Amino acid sequence: MPGYNRVILVGNLTRDPELRYTPQGTAVADLSLAINTMRGRGSERKEDTVFVDVTVWDRQAETCNEYLSKGRPVLVEGRLRQDTWEDKETGQKRSKLRVTAQAVQFLGSTGRDSGGGHKGSSGDSSGSDKDGSGASLDEDFPEGGDVPF
Repeated sequence: MPGYNRVILVGNLTRDPELRYTPQGTAVADLSLAINTMRGRGSERKEDTVFVDVTVWDRQAETCNEYLSKGRPVLVEGRLRQDTWEDKETGQKRSKLRVTAQAVQFLGSTGRDSGGGHKGSSGDSSGSDKDGSGASLDEDFPEGGDVPF
């Protein structure tokens, strides 16, 4: 029976991407995602967090390193891969599932209001003046929330 190995994840980066190059010059970036889910009902609701390691290759790895930073929301499409190794201290076989990304989509806005964005961005998160015009974005819409079109 043929298998199907595909995952789609949405979460926030737990740290800045770590970029390295193989001896052949191929870019590889390691990302770590935190994915929050709610379980339970009513007042019994609890939040669970799952941490997933993601490997990104080639030009997309370089782009992730340039534009992503800790806390930035991303959508990752990819496939599961199981790494196995032998623990040097105990001699036991160990394994870990990780995702090899086929596509990474940057979510949220860049730079000023999300805590992420281009390396070296201002990171200003004052809450108003998010478009740099000096006016609150709420002033662009008429009273009552009706959009004029």
